[in-house]
Amino acid sequence: MKLRNFINEVRILLVWGVIVAIFSTISPNFFQPTNAIVLLLNGSIIALITLSQSFVLLTGGIDLSTGAVISMTGIIAASFMRSGLAWYLSAFLATLFGALMGTFNGLIIHYFGIPPFIVTFAAMGVASSIPMIITRAESISIVDQKFLWLGQGRILGLPVPIAIVFVCAILAALVLKSTVFGTHIYALGGNRLAARLSGVNVMRTTVLVYALSGCLAGLAGVVATSRLGVAYPQTGTGDQLFYSIASAVVGGVSLFGGIGKIRGAMTGVLLIATISNGMNVIAVSSYWQPLVIGLIILAGVGFDGKRGSSSEKEKKNKTFTKWFTKNSDGHGANPSNNPK
Repeated sequence: MKLRNFINEVRILLVWGVIVAIFSTISPNFFQPTNAIVLLLNGSIIALITLSQSFVLLTGGIDLSTGAVISMTGIIAASFMRSGLAWYLSAFLATLFGALMGTFNGLIIHYFGIPPFIVTFAAMGVASSIPMIITRAESISIVDQKFLWLGQGRILGLPVPIAIVFVCAILAALVLKSTVFGTHIYALGGNRLAARLSGVNVMRTTVLVYALSGCLAGLAGVVATSRLGVAYPQTGTGDQLFYSIASAVVGGVSLFGGIGKIRGAMTGVLLIATISNGMNVIAVSSYWQPLVIGLIILAGVGFDGKRGSSSEKEKKNKTFTKWFTKNSDGHGANPSNNPK
């Protein structure tokens, strides 16, 4: 599985190299340092919600509310600052609201047994309505200019949004690889019943995963609002959700749960962000861009389904091999033990 993931990541990087070469040939402006920074800054928001989406997908779920949470937390942060609260407290509380929305999703999914698709779709409606109710569909100006540092500042020459993604990706990878919680996430996505029977706290794992998803989406909303310098009630309700799912799936995170790495998901972000940026640079109509990303998702899901079938076949082969070895007399299978 590790070799398969590595091969998939290398394949994505090769495709990314080809795409960069194509866009650079079409437009000299694409292969410029300034455009590279724009690409990474735009990709930082996609990266944060791809991280959130990856955790949920690994459990076999999905979170459709992340885009709406971005707009909700941006408006909440701006509203807190307008009321006189310090910018860092406003950013923290807005992110916390995102985590609370995710916690609510996780509790409903676990205790009522409603599919994640339905629960998070309903949450998307709630989260997208809150900014409209607060602002009456009007934008809110940022009153504390220090808040803009989160989206426009630099740390040792590195843009702050890129640094935030870098730190979050490392922490996410460590959580999945080196903690009991990460092991439980993979177990839950691999086989929910087996995970429960083996002692995994399904409720706690489910709620924490969706809370983490909401928290990362909330952080993305804060960063996006800081980058724009103004809070829009429609921020995040565009293609960000679409791109985050595409990035995770293309990066090897299975829609069926239990398979995937943060490294692969971030590689997928790089590919999707490059394609989106390249289409903007060469002036491809915005009407065509979702079509291209949709085809990429379709290809990724098709490959994922094929991989899932292959893995299932491997499991069956291993099961038969164990049975054959157990029931063999050393010269072949014992006829009296052959299954009907």
